[in-house]
Amino acid sequence: PQSVCFAGEVGLNGEIRAVNRMEQRISEAEKLGFEKIIISKFSQKSFDKNKFKIEIVALGKVEELYKYLF
Repeated sequence: PQSVCFAGEVGLNGEIRAVNRMEQRISEAEKLGFEKIIISKFSQKSFDKNKFKIEIVALGKVEELYKYLF
């Protein structure tokens, strides 16, 4: 969907890895008008989710991402 964006790195075995500057990425996604951002579940401890209006979805594997989207 056009209202969803993704911030993470996909590993060879399908894990969704954390990336640097997650707060900055979430803030930018919010400014660009996205309603949801999908991030690595390993990133969620590094910032306060309540600071943002955008919905933050934390997942660990590409399979979870597929099930979430479809």
